[in-house]
Amino acid sequence: MAKILTITNQKGGVGKTTTCVNLAASLAATKKRVLMIDLDPQGNATMGSGVDKHTLQSSAYEVLMGEKSVEESLITGLPCGYDLLGANGDLTAAEVELLQLPRREFRLKMALMPVMDRYDFILIDNPPSLNLLTVNALSSSSGVIIPMQCEYYALEGISALIGTIEKINKRLNPMLKIEGILRTMFDPRMSLTKDVSAHLVEYFGDKVYRTVVPRNVRLAEAPSHGMPVLQYDKHSRGALAYLALAGELIRRTEHSQQDLEETLTDAQESA
Repeated sequence: MAKILTITNQKGGVGKTTTCVNLAASLAATKKRVLMIDLDPQGNATMGSGVDKHTLQSSAYEVLMGEKSVEESLITGLPCGYDLLGANGDLTAAEVELLQLPRREFRLKMALMPVMDRYDFILIDNPPSLNLLTVNALSSSSGVIIPMQCEYYALEGISALIGTIEKINKRLNPMLKIEGILRTMFDPRMSLTKDVSAHLVEYFGDKVYRTVVPRNVRLAEAPSHGMPVLQYDKHSRGALAYLALAGELIRRTEHSQQDLEETLTDAQESA
C-alpha cells in the first residue's frame, strides 16, 4: 500500500517543486516504486521530469474530472525512474469545474485507489495556494512535507499552513499529519538561518528533518535541462542532500510501520 505524501507550502519560492521532483527521483534510485503527481497548473514538476506539458495527451485534469483513469493517464518509463501524472494549464479550469462535482474534495483520493498497491510512495506537488486542488491532495494523503526557507516570513507563513492542515484533519481526513519539515536553500553562514532553524527544532522537534538542502547551483540548473539533479549531476551537494532525505524518509516510514505492527500485535494478545 502506497504512502501518499503532499509536498506543499502556501508561500511560493521555497523549493516545493524542486523537493517533489528530486525526492521522487531519489526514492526511485533506492529501488522504491514511486508515482509523482503534478497538481500545479504551471506544470513545473512535469517539465522538470523531462516531459513537455504542452504535448500531454492526458493529465491530472482528466483524472480529476473523471474523464480518464490514473492508469490511462500515467507516463511511465522515464529516465528519472518514477511514474508521472502530469499537469498543464488545463488544471486552471479544474479549480472552477470541481465546484460543480459531487464529493469534490475527494476526486483524487477516489482516482488513486486502483493504483495504491502498485507503488511504495506517491508524492503530490501543489500550487502555492489553498484551493480545491490542494484540498484534494491533502484529503488523499497521510502526511505533509513542508519545505521552507529559514527566514522570518517563512515562520509567519507556516502557522497559517498548520492551521489549514488541522482543519483538513478535522473535517476531511483524520489520517492527515505533518510528516516533516524540510529546511531548503540552507546557508549556515547566515545568523538568521541558524536562528530560524533553531526555532523550528525547538517548536517541532523531530518533525524537522535532519537533512537540510543547501543553496546549490546544480540544483537550480537541473530543471532547465528537464531532469532531476540526480541525473544532471549525481555528485552535487543538492543531489546528495535529496538522497539523504530519501533515506531519512524511508527509515521513518519503516519505523512507523514497525510501531504499528507491534501495537496491533499487543492489541490482539490482550483481546
